Amino acid sequence: MITVEEAYERIMQVFHPLEAEKVSLWEGLGRVLAEDVYADVNIPPFPNSAMDGYAVRAADTAGATRENPVRLKVKGTLAAGSAPDQAVEPGMAIRIMTGAPMPPGADAVVRFENTSEGGGNARMTGTAHTDEVAIYVPVEVNENVREAGEDIRAGERVLAAGTELRPAELGVLASVGRVEFLAYRRPRVAVLATGDELVEPNEPLTPGKIRNSNAYTNAALVQKYGGIPIPLGIARDTVEDLTAKLRQAVELKVDLILTSAGVSVGEYDVVKDVLNSLGQMDFWQVRMKPGKPLAFGFIQGIPLIGFPGNPVSSMVSFERFARPAILKMQGKRKLRKPVIRAILREDVKGGDRREFKRTIVERVGNTYYARLTGDQGSGILTSMVKANGLAIIPEGTKVLRAGEEVDVEMLDWPEEE
Repeated sequence: MITVEEAYERIMQVFHPLEAEKVSLWEGLGRVLAEDVYADVNIPPFPNSAMDGYAVRAADTAGATRENPVRLKVKGTLAAGSAPDQAVEPGMAIRIMTGAPMPPGADAVVRFENTSEGGGNARMTGTAHTDEVAIYVPVEVNENVREAGEDIRAGERVLAAGTELRPAELGVLASVGRVEFLAYRRPRVAVLATGDELVEPNEPLTPGKIRNSNAYTNAALVQKYGGIPIPLGIARDTVEDLTAKLRQAVELKVDLILTSAGVSVGEYDVVKDVLNSLGQMDFWQVRMKPGKPLAFGFIQGIPLIGFPGNPVSSMVSFERFARPAILKMQGKRKLRKPVIRAILREDVKGGDRREFKRTIVERVGNTYYARLTGDQGSGILTSMVKANGLAIIPEGTKVLRAGEEVDVEMLDWPEEE
C-alpha cells in the first residue's frame, strides 16, 4: 500500500489543463480563461450621472441652503440612453437620470432629494414640474458624476489567463464586448460500474441483485466539479465484457475513465487484470479507510481510476483523487478542500490506515464541533447524505477522545490553493 499523499501526487502529475476552446458568455460560468482579455473602450465610455437629479455647474450652487436656496432655470430632461443636445450655461440646470451622459458645461449633479423636486413624482413621469428648480445644498465639482474610464481604461488588461469566471467576471467580459473567449475545455469523463449483481434503478430487484447507485453518484460528482459525464452502463464480471466497455471509452476519446468495483482481491475483481492487459497499472492499494482498493493506470494513454464498489468508499476516493484531477484539467488552481480544526463531541477510534470519518460539523460562536453521522460502514451511503465533512484520523491513531481537536475536510466548501 502507498500513502494517501503518494497516491495523490502520482495521480495529479499526469493531469494538465486541456486545450482551449471558444466559449460564449452564456456558457462561461465556472470556466477558466485561457487568454488575457483587454478592454477596447473606457468603462464607462463617457462621463455620466450617478444619481437622478440635476446636472449643474458646481459654482452655481455655492452657498445654497434650504433657507436661502439657489434657483436655476431648467432647460429640459436627459434620460439614460439619450445624447445631450444642449449645454448647461451659467444659471441653468438640466434634469438628468442615472446613467445619462453629462451635458457639456455641467460638472456636477444635485440629487433630487436636495432640490425643490424632492418627494415629487416628476422623477417617475419624466417631466419637470416647473421651469425653475431650487437647489438646497451646494455640490462640488464631479460630485455624483461617474468619470469616463472610472472602472476600466481602454487597453487595460481586465482579466488574466487562468482566471475562473464567476458572475462578476462574466459581467466584465460583457462590458468590454467579449461575447466569445478562449477557455480550457471541460473534461469528458467515462463512468462505468462493474458487477454481476448490479441492475439499473428502473429494473426489478431479483434475488441477489442490488441497484446501481455508484454510476449515478459518480456521474453527478463529475458534473458537480465541471466535467462532462459519459455513462457507459454496467460491465459484468468477465474480462470480455469489461474489455469491451473500456474499448468503448477509448473510442469515445474521453479524458478520464472512472470505474467502480472490481479492484479488490476477489476472484471476480477483474479491473486490474484488464487494466494490465489493455494498458498499464501504476498502483492499486492506498493506505486509507474507506478506499483501500484503488486502481490507477492507463488504457491506451487514457488515465483510469478504479474505485472500490462500496458506495462510501467510491465517494471518498472520488473526493480525494478524481475531483482534483477533473478540476486541474479545466485549468483550475484551487484543488484542495478546506480543512478546519473542530472539537470532537464523542470518542473516535482509528487504526493503521488514515481514516476519513463522515462527520457533521456545527459552529457554535467561533468554535467548530464535530460528531459522527452514525455507523461508519463503507456501505452506509446515507452517512454521506448526513455529512458535511470528513474527519481525518491519522494512521496509527488508536482513539481520539471527546473534547480533543481533529482536522475535518469540509465537503461543500469551495476549494483552496
